[in-house]
Amino acid sequence: MPDLEPESRATPEARMTTIRSEAQLAAAKAIASRTEELFRRSGALKEGHFLLKSGKHSERYLEKFLVLQDPAATSELCGFWAARHRNPDGSPMVDVVAGPTTGGVILAFETARQLGVRSIFAEEVKDPDGTSRREFRRGFTIAPGERVLLVDDILTTGGSLLAMLPAVEEFGGEIVTCAVLADRSGGLASLSSPKTQRSYPLNALWKLQLPTYDPGPETCPACAAGIPLHAPGSTGTGAAGGPAGGGA
Repeated sequence: MPDLEPESRATPEARMTTIRSEAQLAAAKAIASRTEELFRRSGALKEGHFLLKSGKHSERYLEKFLVLQDPAATSELCGFWAARHRNPDGSPMVDVVAGPTTGGVILAFETARQLGVRSIFAEEVKDPDGTSRREFRRGFTIAPGERVLLVDDILTTGGSLLAMLPAVEEFGGEIVTCAVLADRSGGLASLSSPKTQRSYPLNALWKLQLPTYDPGPETCPACAAGIPLHAPGSTGTGAAGGPAGGGA
């Protein structure tokens, strides 16, 4: 009798796992496509010569607030996160949703609203030695053991979310997932706390390749071509004369 094909020999449980995996991949692909569509439709994907918040240069830039200005688009995007963090009975898998200022405030609020849980945000503060960190202020707290979903808009180096990790850990919160709308980091799968070195999973609705460059004509093609540098985001879109924030 001829040997059965490997798929025929698979157990029902293994076949069901394969079907679920394929369905999950298809769903993730559809979500990524829809996220890209919302960014492109809003004009959020721009081309030129940009100074990012990380200090690096890029020939393309994501202006997330062109998406976040649309309540319907924001609600739809946050709905993808909310759906991933509900139990089969509809109850939330997290107790609080937290994000960094500024875009993370909007995203945390809308995701928490859909899940029926609290929303809080962490602000950037500077210590006397000049180092920056994130801190929950305005009376925001996290009870020990509370399950926390961290959300943010665009991931380039992961700096904003990395700074959030110790702030949550100090309260004893349990970080379930770090989630972003768009990941242009080149493929980060997790984030490690700079305080505890504990690793947390990282998920993105949309992953895209947007190369970044160190400043200067030797490393940045746009610098070499003499294309004017712009600092978008919170500093405006005029020509940049030095480091600026808000870029993605």
